[in-house]
Amino acid sequence: MTAITAQTDSVQAGQRASRSELVAFGLMVVVLIIAPLYVYPGFLMKALCFAMFACAFNLLIGYVGLLSFGHALYFGWAAYLAAHVAKVGTLQIPIPFVHVWLTIPLPAASPELALLVGTLTAALLGLIVGLLAIRRQGIYFAMITLALAQMMFLVAVQAKFTGGEDGIQGVPRGKLLGLIDLNNAITMYAFVVVIFLAVFLLIYRIINSPFGEVLKAIRENEPRAISLGYKTDRYKLAAFVLSAALAGLAGSTKALVLQIASLTDVNWPMSGEVVLMVLVGGLGTVFGPAVGAVIIIAMQNYLAQVGEWVTVIQGVIFVTCVLLFRRGVVGEIARLLRVRL
Repeated sequence: MTAITAQTDSVQAGQRASRSELVAFGLMVVVLIIAPLYVYPGFLMKALCFAMFACAFNLLIGYVGLLSFGHALYFGWAAYLAAHVAKVGTLQIPIPFVHVWLTIPLPAASPELALLVGTLTAALLGLIVGLLAIRRQGIYFAMITLALAQMMFLVAVQAKFTGGEDGIQGVPRGKLLGLIDLNNAITMYAFVVVIFLAVFLLIYRIINSPFGEVLKAIRENEPRAISLGYKTDRYKLAAFVLSAALAGLAGSTKALVLQIASLTDVNWPMSGEVVLMVLVGGLGTVFGPAVGAVIIIAMQNYLAQVGEWVTVIQGVIFVTCVLLFRRGVVGEIARLLRVRL
């Protein structure tokens, strides 16, 4: 009788959690629909791009427990490749050991193809880095990801197609499927909203799937997951590649939205910013990373006049969140309302 009661309570708790998440998702969609009436669409699109980046990073740190200090690698290089194929088209691929570049002449790509190229680039880089780093844990894993990201930053500085310190500017948005002109701000905003919602729902599906449950088990107690027969390295590598690919999609979208890809996207402070976004919003929550990204981007946008003091203000907020709001903004709201967000 007790077991039946416990099972019933568990089912009811799950239903309440799903209901709260559904309500929160509905509110988020309503806000995204009406936001352009009150806020500049350019700011909203930038915030959504970084919200995707933060959600992708949260998939790795919040549900697997892996702290990567090099996620700017996937965000930035995806932005570079997407911007390059959208503007120029021609690809130059280095041939190992002979110091020769293979040139593949191609026409400028459509926006959907540019996003695909950027996402695949990030997934490939994630696979390479993951194979090298995934067998390490804790600070060793974090330092390997940071070191490899900085190596690729130096490549970005020296590679000709990246434009060095000038970056790739004037990236054309083009026409989606050859029909929809993305140069219109509202049309582009709608496109970015669709991409963001698709990424958000995909991540939600992942973390609530059997695969996601294994990831949570690895986060909580990896030795026990191994004892149950799970190949934890494979699961961690899959999550790492997924996180990198989605971060790449965010970077590619950002390149089209802002029409530029620069060294800022691939440098180590970008990796630090995404960590800050996740912690401010709520580590391991569904909606937290998106909220944290909006908060950080809003600070950068509206406090731009204070110059470098923005970094100091961000540091103060970070310390405050760590000391007083350990669950982040959304985590604390969820605790007060006793719901899951």
